[in-house]
Formats: sequence, structure tokens, C-alpha cells
Amino acid sequence: MADLGTVKVLVAMSGGVDSSVAASLLVDEGHDVSGVTLKLWGGPSDAGCCSVKDVLDAARVADQLGIDHHVFDLTDAFDRHVVDPFVAGHLVGRTPNPCVECNRHLKFDHLLVASERLGFDRLATGHHARVVPGADAPQLRRGRDVAKDQSYVLSILEGSQLERVMLPVGELSKAEVRHHATERGLKTSAKPDSQDLCFIQTGQGRAGFLSARAVLTPGSVIDAASGETLGEVAAVELVTVGQRRGLGVDAQGRRRVAVAVRPADAAVLVLPQDKALIDEVPLEEGSATWTSASVGEGEPVLVQLRAHGEVASAKVVTRNGHPIALLLEEPVAPVAAGQIAAFYDAADPSLVRGSAVVATPAPSMLACQAERA
Repeated sequence: MADLGTVKVLVAMSGGVDSSVAASLLVDEGHDVSGVTLKLWGGPSDAGCCSVKDVLDAARVADQLGIDHHVFDLTDAFDRHVVDPFVAGHLVGRTPNPCVECNRHLKFDHLLVASERLGFDRLATGHHARVVPGADAPQLRRGRDVAKDQSYVLSILEGSQLERVMLPVGELSKAEVRHHATERGLKTSAKPDSQDLCFIQTGQGRAGFLSARAVLTPGSVIDAASGETLGEVAAVELVTVGQRRGLGVDAQGRRRVAVAVRPADAAVLVLPQDKALIDEVPLEEGSATWTSASVGEGEPVLVQLRAHGEVASAKVVTRNGHPIALLLEEPVAPVAAGQIAAFYDAADPSLVRGSAVVATPAPSMLACQAERA
């Protein structure tokens, strides 16, 4: 972390070990630190980072560190920006990423603005990524621990936001984070990492959550190439583009993959796994955000299409200066509309350039995919 002198920092403390250590490191560096825990989900929760226990864990760590701890209620904003779009997206065949949208609208919008209004110089989180000085502006880079890197979910940050963001654990491995927490005797030192969405209870699952909020549609599984009906699914809205589970195998024993989800038609279109690959990713025009220099027409980038996915080489197609598609050098598994395509610099792979939202493919694009099958 660059030497900033002593600054006043608000640390978003989720109740997990990463944000606990982030706060601890900043205290050790002599900064004027306060902690805040966001109350995001107003319903029952036993997973993620929204349970009562998580709030208490954060408060206990703050007490250990001798810093003030606050709780901000952002439940209305969370419903509006994260939960409602999550439900609405599934009803039209999209699969939004709630963690990305929470970062976009809550942590690095509402909370960042609030921190400035309250007189804090910086907002810090426990994400495994790095903010480092650049020639003209701060840069967002992958975390040192490749296995725990979270730069993908921060790729929606804009350069102006990075000016006020600190990511103290980005230089550490997860093992080093645990070691620091143990050495400091922090209450969260052995706490497991959160794995699930905070607003979906264990045992409830996506099916239970969505069915409590919308009428789900039984539908047909259809071969995208031949039009043949191959089977049925209990709810079209619960199928994600790229999904293999529950869609069976073809006559050659190849697993089927969802290439389109159409709730309005009560249909899931599938192709064999080796034929479902795509070499073009459509992007929603105007959805791009730039963490560093924007990407121009035909410029090569490395793109990551899933939170823990591999990067792929691609070139960007633009219209009116906005990215509208990625042309991939090698085909990849299909990706659901609503997900994020994170751009990394082709010559400097740890540098985040920005991101855009994956769009629903045009019918012609799907038709070409089916013809190749």
C-alpha cells in the first residue's frame, strides 16, 4: 500500500476475517480508523454476510481493535438495486450477479458517498485486490493471492472511485490473512469464508427464494439445432445459460448445455457440450465502466466472464465509442446475460481496465451457433 500519511478511514466490516484484518492493518499503520457494517437484507439470513452473527462478529473485532463501530441500514437500497433486479432478471432469462451489483450500488456508491459526507478520507474493504499508484491515476489490479483474487467483482469501479478506496489485504495471501488474524487474536481468525448469497437461506436455495416471489414456469428442453423437444424442466427461470446440470445427455453421451433461456416461450434451448461453445459475447451498449483507460475498437484485451473463470483473449467491437461485443480468439462455454465481462490489459494481465454487462444474444447469433452444431 502506498504511503498516504495518516488518513481517516471507514472500513466496511462484514464480520469475516478479511475485513477484520483490513481494519487491523490500518490500525497498525496508525490511521484514524472506524468500522461500519451494512445491514443489507431485511429478511431471514443464515448465510453470506448479512446475519445477526456477522454484525456481532464485526462489532467484537472493532472492540478488540479499539475503534468505533457503526451499523448502516441500507435494506431499501439493497432491495431496489440487488434483490429486485435479481428476481426480475431470472423471469426474463437473465442471470444477474448480485455481488457485483451490491458493490456497484451499495458499497462503492451509497457507502462511499456516505463516508465522504461523514468526513472520512478513504473507504476500505477486505477484498482481495489491489489499488496501486499509476502514472496519472490509481490502478486496480488483481490480488496477490490468485486463488482468492476478487478484482472481477470490483471491475465495475471507476477511476474516480479508486481515488478514495483502500484494499489492505490485497497484497496478502489468504494464509497470511489468517496468520495475522491469529497473531492479533481476532475473533474471526478461524471463521470460514462466506460461500452463498446473503439473502438466500441455507436449504432454501435459488428455487425456494424465487418461487416465493414469482410464479415459475415449467418448460420444454429443446434441441437448438433440430427443434426437437428432448424433455422438460420444472422451472425455466431456474435454468442459467451455460448450465449442464439437469439437462441430460444426447445419443452420443455428450452432456447438454443451455444456450438460451426463454421464459416467455417456456423453453430452454440446448446443444451438446462440445457444440455449445461461443466465439462472440454480446455486451449491453452503454453498460461499460472504465477503471483505467477505456478500450477502443479492435483493441485486444483479456476478458474474464465468470467470478472464478479463466481469462480469454478477445478483441473489442464498439459502436459510437461503446463496447457492444467481444470477439474471442478461442471459443468458450456460453455465458448468461446479466453477468459481467471484466476487461484486463492484454500486455499487463493484472491490470483491470473495466467491465460491461453481458447482453442477450441476437437470434441471428444463436442461429449461427445452432448451424455449427
